[in-house]
Amino acid sequence: MKTRLKNIDYVLVSAILVLCVFGLVMVYSSSYTLATMRHDNGQYFFDRQLTFFILGLIVFVISIFISLKTLAKMSPILVGFSILLLLLVLTPQFGLERNFSQRWLNLAGFVFQPSEMIKIFMIIYFSAFYARRKPYFDDFWYGVFPPLAVLSVVVTAILLQPDLGTATHLLMICGLIILFSGVRGKHIFMLGSIATALFVIMAIAQPYRMERISSFFNTFEDIGDTGYQLVNSYVSIATGGFLGNGLGNSIQKLGYLPEAHTDFIMAVIIEELGVIGIIVVIGAYSVILYRGVMIAKQVEPLYYKLLALGITMQITTQALINLGAVTGLLPITGIPLPFISYGGTSLVIMLVASGILVNVSGRRPLQDV
Repeated sequence: MKTRLKNIDYVLVSAILVLCVFGLVMVYSSSYTLATMRHDNGQYFFDRQLTFFILGLIVFVISIFISLKTLAKMSPILVGFSILLLLLVLTPQFGLERNFSQRWLNLAGFVFQPSEMIKIFMIIYFSAFYARRKPYFDDFWYGVFPPLAVLSVVVTAILLQPDLGTATHLLMICGLIILFSGVRGKHIFMLGSIATALFVIMAIAQPYRMERISSFFNTFEDIGDTGYQLVNSYVSIATGGFLGNGLGNSIQKLGYLPEAHTDFIMAVIIEELGVIGIIVVIGAYSVILYRGVMIAKQVEPLYYKLLALGITMQITTQALINLGAVTGLLPITGIPLPFISYGGTSLVIMLVASGILVNVSGRRPLQDV
């Protein structure tokens, strides 16, 4: 235990906590007006986020000391349980609809998103499976295919909510784990081709998805409808300038920018804090990316390597997708900014995943730290 504590990557821990605390400040700033209008309490969203942050810290510490071998053994059960929750989301008795999507589950008054939960369980499952089956990668059906069948079920359930953004992100994470595991190049090419074709089919299958893609390429053609959110994000970013307008002084959050405290919180950060806000956010994510990759290089066996890389990619690719949407470099997907956007499920699950990554860091040889 003492050796584990010495080996823990405290730089990584610091970057995670910086993002969480910074997120609390920005959730308060970006949601105060909305909270006052909707709930007659300016601290409504902040108080809820703070509660989930405290809960997240508890599971973060637990995750640091949990047995990774036990997680590997339990991963099929955890994935199966999560699939059951994803199916319950689709039922009128338990599923909650918000913004024309049924992604939330209400169990005894506790509301959460199973699609966020299953990401970490799939990372554990994929990492454990491909580490164990590496000697059999030449046999596609035995060494590669089984987790893909499970992934297809999970992605289908998420698409039925519907949630193309989360489904795409999960496919991306699992695909990267397969790539890092050393699966044969011909299999990677085949799976990549199938995934690309499926993505195109999913993107054009629903009119609202085509509208998002169309607004991505033609943002200013309909600024009152499909382009409204992104145009107001542009305004928020542009008015922030180099130094920003000061913490709490965003204009766009006063009803102009939809989802100012959730998916588009980065636009408010730039408007209020300018380059300083960008440096804090991008710098912290860069630290997580660098430390995560270094941890993966320093640990053995392959299961630990894949687990570290999978969680690192989960955090950083989600950040890239969100930042790309806010700046107009990628289509809007509804994916939150890790550790920063308002959302209890996302924050707690990210802290669980981060705790596991820190757990892996504690298993590095002492001389490599």
